[in-house]
Amino acid sequence: MKKLLVLLSLTLLFANIISAQTTTVWIVRHAEKDKSNPQDTNPNLSDEGKVRAGDLATYLKKVKFDVAFATPTKRTHQTLDSLVVPKVIDYKDIKSLVDSIKTNYIGKTIIVAGHSNTVLEIIEGLGGKKPKEELTDDDYDYIFELSVKEDKARVKMEQYGRPHHL
Repeated sequence: MKKLLVLLSLTLLFANIISAQTTTVWIVRHAEKDKSNPQDTNPNLSDEGKVRAGDLATYLKKVKFDVAFATPTKRTHQTLDSLVVPKVIDYKDIKSLVDSIKTNYIGKTIIVAGHSNTVLEIIEGLGGKKPKEELTDDDYDYIFELSVKEDKARVKMEQYGRPHHL
C-alpha cells in the first residue's frame, strides 16, 4: 500500500511539473520571397530575403532551439536555414501545429516560420492576444516571442533586420 501511495504521489507531482512548465515559441513570417516569376507558387527567397534570414540568425544567436516548424514551402524552410535547429518539422494547418506544440513540446524552445495570413492565427491558437490587427504582404520584419503556459500565452513583438516600418 505504501508503494502505491508513493507511486501515485510521484505521478501527481510529475504531472504538476509538466503542466506548470513554460514553452517558449518564437514566430516569424518567412523572409522576402522572389517575385520575379508570378507563376511560381513556391518561390525561393529573394536576395533581400536571404539577407533577412541571416539577420534572423543574428537576432536569435543566443537562443537554443529544440525544434522548428515550417510550412512545406521553400521560403519558410530557407528562412530558418541559418539557424541552428536540430529538427525542422513541416506543418500544414494551424490546429495540428498548435496541438503538436502543446502536446509534444511542453517546456521546450521552438521557432515557427509562417505566412502573413497565418502568423497571428498561430499566436491566437497558442492562447495569445494578437499584438497587431493584421500582417500585410510587406510585413517581413516582425518577430513574436510567446511564453506559453497551459492555454495562455504572453506575447512580445519586436522587429529585426532592416525595418519596413520606420
